[in-house]
Amino acid sequence: MEKRKLLYLNAHGTDALPGLGMLKEQWDIHAATNLDQARQLIEHSDFNVGLAWLEEKESKLSACEDVFLCGKQMAWVALLERPSLQRSSLRRLIHQIFFDYHTLPADLDRLTLSLGHAYGMAALRTSTLPSEGQQGEYEMVGVSPLMRELFKSIRKMASVDAPVLIQGESGTGKELAAAAIHERSRRAKGPFVVVNCGALPGGLIQSELFGYERGAFTGAQRRKIGRIEAAHGGTLFLDEIGDLPFDMQVNLLRFLQEQTIDRVGGREPIDVDVRVIAATNKDLEKAVAEKRGFREDLYFRLNVLRLHMPALRERQDDIELLAWFFFNRFAAERSPGVKGFGRRALEAMNQHSWPGNVRELINRVRRAVVLCDKPLITPVDLGLERRQTVRRIMTLAQARDAAERAAIMGALRQADGNVSQAARQLNVSRVTLYRLVEKYRIRFENPPDGV
Repeated sequence: MEKRKLLYLNAHGTDALPGLGMLKEQWDIHAATNLDQARQLIEHSDFNVGLAWLEEKESKLSACEDVFLCGKQMAWVALLERPSLQRSSLRRLIHQIFFDYHTLPADLDRLTLSLGHAYGMAALRTSTLPSEGQQGEYEMVGVSPLMRELFKSIRKMASVDAPVLIQGESGTGKELAAAAIHERSRRAKGPFVVVNCGALPGGLIQSELFGYERGAFTGAQRRKIGRIEAAHGGTLFLDEIGDLPFDMQVNLLRFLQEQTIDRVGGREPIDVDVRVIAATNKDLEKAVAEKRGFREDLYFRLNVLRLHMPALRERQDDIELLAWFFFNRFAAERSPGVKGFGRRALEAMNQHSWPGNVRELINRVRRAVVLCDKPLITPVDLGLERRQTVRRIMTLAQARDAAERAAIMGALRQADGNVSQAARQLNVSRVTLYRLVEKYRIRFENPPDGV
């Protein structure tokens, strides 16, 4: 995992903070020995957190304050001598600006925890995809390159009205992504109707989706509006579309083609203005190719725009950030004595393979917040005490895939999207390169040649 950046301001002219070498194991430390140097680093670099050994002189406090405030998104942690706390001006500065403070000599374990928490809270200010309408239970959170690309794709897809197919493992946030697209689209004021295709009762799918007229069947005592019609003017989200029975797929296809529906027992088609977003954790392309329960024509109708939700193990930079996000989200459920995650807990989370993705992380953090009776959450509280070696076992295959993907993207960038040139550079055939591009879901900045 890439080291996080830390700005360390030490204007004392004395030796470095004892134990700084230990911090360097986890942080990319940029040191400033005066206020001007600190200001330049803040203006030209992207820092989320700063560690400041505070000046003792009263005359320099206002200048220090100006520097601390110029990093608008930064969270600062202060270091100071204990007698300095007797000064009201310094206490006021710490209270107004700093995320936390430590008296010297600093407890390095506590300081490491404090810096990690400060980094996570500062990153949240710019890492969430803000809600632009009705806010859901959880926001989309991430600072990793994969999530930044995902946020960019969501904004692009929201600007058009074409169908979207969202693919990804269970627990990756497919419904959140669908809601984000809806909230940013011209249909934001319309309804967002969610249908779990895998949970619909087999004999009632037709009437649930399309509705029915009074007297259409025994027990139909009044007209019922179906889910599709209920989404008129808004967005219909078809979750687990891969579980929709084959015989029902033709009805959905007809709706997508004609933008009309027929209620069960109805005589006239009804016009419906709906944008469709579908999601699945299955490989629909493979199911179509092998003729295993999914119609090819429906697949192409749904797969106009495709959005891939990365698994949590593919965005390791976000694991600690998400953990702190949900730790604070569940603040009302935790004991006042629980202050955060211990170092071993953070290591265990970074080593875990997260087969349940973000949903699993939410459940583990929430359970730990409720059950922990110590100041710091441990791997035992998270239920990860026996799983700390799992991630290392998987690392080789993941590293190989990451290296191959990076090499392909680098070659395509150098060739300006020219597949033939990139294939020659990589010493593979065009066919092989196209297959790898599809495998790693690499998007071209410029249209590739020959397509």
